[in-house]
Amino acid sequence: MVRSSASAPDGSDAAASKGSVRLARGVTATWYYTISALLFFELFIVANTVLLILGAGIRPSAAAAVAISIGGLVWVVSTVALMIDYRHRTDTAGLVRWRRQLLPLLVAVAYAILAGTVSGLWTVAAVPVLQSLLLLNWQPGVRMRAMLAATVVIIGLAVVDFRMFDDGAAAGFGPLALFSAMLPAMTVASLWWWDVLVRLDRARASESRLAATQERLRVATDVHDLQGHHLQVIALQLELAERLMAKDPDAALEQLRAARGSVAEAQQGTRDLALRFRTAALTDEIANAVDLLRAAGTSAEASVDAGADRAPASVLGPVIRETTTNVLRHGGGKWAQLSLKKDGESWRYEIVNDSAGDSGSADGSGSDDGSGLEGVGRRAAEAGGTLNVRRGKQEFAVVVSVPAGTPGEDAR
Repeated sequence: MVRSSASAPDGSDAAASKGSVRLARGVTATWYYTISALLFFELFIVANTVLLILGAGIRPSAAAAVAISIGGLVWVVSTVALMIDYRHRTDTAGLVRWRRQLLPLLVAVAYAILAGTVSGLWTVAAVPVLQSLLLLNWQPGVRMRAMLAATVVIIGLAVVDFRMFDDGAAAGFGPLALFSAMLPAMTVASLWWWDVLVRLDRARASESRLAATQERLRVATDVHDLQGHHLQVIALQLELAERLMAKDPDAALEQLRAARGSVAEAQQGTRDLALRFRTAALTDEIANAVDLLRAAGTSAEASVDAGADRAPASVLGPVIRETTTNVLRHGGGKWAQLSLKKDGESWRYEIVNDSAGDSGSADGSGSDDGSGLEGVGRRAAEAGGTLNVRRGKQEFAVVVSVPAGTPGEDAR
């Protein structure tokens, strides 16, 4: 047995809706992962620069370390603005949106001048500017070439900077040079992965819209076929009645009665068609009922057998909605328990709630259509099932059993 999961309280397809929500949340989580990884790399490079200044004998100064630290943090924060702007980019946008990106670029240049002057290292000066440039809205092929160029420049400058160190100090510069050379490739790879995920999300949204359009087209086609057939038959019957009216009134009357029967068939066919498209899976029906009861302040729980969606939704769906309304109108409002189980060759639906001592709960007189539990019993009887009502001082229970072979059962 499985517990029913919460779903949207409306009548939409809860499974598809929840799937869309999960994907959208997954996209957002991936974005935070991407931005966090890039920020970690940038902070790591700033920290290694500070440690190199303090420990490798390159103009050692506490003031210089503080300046590099503060300037580095400001630069890292400025790249966040570039990343956020990249997240909302469009393929048709230009390389630079000056109003939004000019300030972060100026911060990168200022930090590059500060870090290069204090450390005397070309690599330290080049990384902030190159990293900020790579976060702009490059086209995919151009960005790859920009990444290769930035990597070559950093490696070349690192080779030049190595000459400033003796053999012992060069080991301290190694991690900084390595991570600086890796930063362009990691940045481009992260942005590429983000672009791929965005395209997948857009494709998912397009597929969802296409599926909805196809479903509407199918409904329209079914309605056209159904009504077109009946209207054509009715038109022929009325035309024949008109021709027979003077010659054979009895035959004309018979055709009018046949036309009236065709109208009734068209009405019933339309209702059946609407019911087919309106009927939701029973697990979703029960989950919606639980959500509705909880929203009203009732502590509601549900227990649903695996495979419950194979139960006759056309019969039990309205029953679930009617009994839930009955609990809301006449129940005590403290607790309710719902269950849908396979009981031998039947499906057994039960809803139990605390009693409010309202006689309306017994007869369902407060329901919207005035039928209440009488209507529930009629639906069960038409399907060959039974309705059992238990009334007690502390609780009120409704049990509906429907044969598993009831017409309309989902054959899956």
